[in-house]
Amino acid sequence: MTAPRILVVVGTPLADSLNHALARAYIDAARDTGAEVRVTDLAAAPIPAFPRARDELRAPRTAGDAPLDPAAAASIDDVVWADHLVFFFPQWWGGAPAVLKAWIDRVFLSGSAFRYRETGRLWDKLLTGRTARIIMTMDSPGWWNALTYRDAAIRQLRSATLRYCGVAVRGVTRLSEVRHRRPADRDRWVDAMASFARTDGEALRAHPRARVAVAA
Repeated sequence: MTAPRILVVVGTPLADSLNHALARAYIDAARDTGAEVRVTDLAAAPIPAFPRARDELRAPRTAGDAPLDPAAAASIDDVVWADHLVFFFPQWWGGAPAVLKAWIDRVFLSGSAFRYRETGRLWDKLLTGRTARIIMTMDSPGWWNALTYRDAAIRQLRSATLRYCGVAVRGVTRLSEVRHRRPADRDRWVDAMASFARTDGEALRAHPRARVAVAA
């Protein structure tokens, strides 16, 4: 049996954050279960510049197309490689930090994550078979996030990006009122990440993905 492949994306520009502590606990536990884990830390990794041309929003289709930014190409390879994607990020202004949105804009591309069909309005979901988990921290109370923000950050990532490309989100965790929590509360959150990693590893072994190459 092949080892599960997990890509962890830490979607904050601030180093050594609570999200990093949560991600480290998940990564360590996932590796202890035998999973292969790659990490994209957006506080440290080179982030592709905002797209300036339409060609930067789609994978090269012919030998004459301009090559992708190397950082974008490397992240696309990681997403295609992975069986399971795990996102850690803080809620800022009711949404995800700009650094995570910028990464998504340059990595979830037409031709690598999805493909429009030649006729009709439908599209092919090129990342089908993969799963994901989302962990979001926020200073807002849970009721405020639901009532005022309509859970916008989660809805955008889960539905408008991942589900659109065929990725099934198996778990969403919202850690609320971070600013007012005691250190003991945060420690419990960190400990919970190891449990998530073990659960994900068991699910990936029970239902392994058929690893089919994604053709641009």
